[in-house]
Amino acid sequence: MRRVDEAIKAVVSETIPTLKDPRIGFVTVTGVVTTSDLAQATVWLSVYGGEKRRQATLTALEGAAGILQSKVNHDLRLRRTPQLIFQYDPSVEDGVRMSKLIDELDPGPEEVTAGDDEK
Repeated sequence: MRRVDEAIKAVVSETIPTLKDPRIGFVTVTGVVTTSDLAQATVWLSVYGGEKRRQATLTALEGAAGILQSKVNHDLRLRRTPQLIFQYDPSVEDGVRMSKLIDELDPGPEEVTAGDDEK
């Protein structure tokens, strides 16, 4: 199933930028989880921008699900084409937030002044 997930991720990642819907923002497909019977594939996405941009992008992708499923079917020739379900993946945003918090706690290496060497 991991190979199927990665193959679907690749096809969806390549196809999303070709969609002509202006509501679709900068999207990164972070993962795909497909059920064992190939009935559904949950596509996890990271969307650059605020909540409004995220919702508009998810709505547009739900509308384009048929096009994306058709592309998956054409490129992968699976015995069954899974229904694509799009979910926002907050892990990227959480990672950026955690990095900022860590940077605030640790200002970095202290600078050595010329007078400190002689002590």
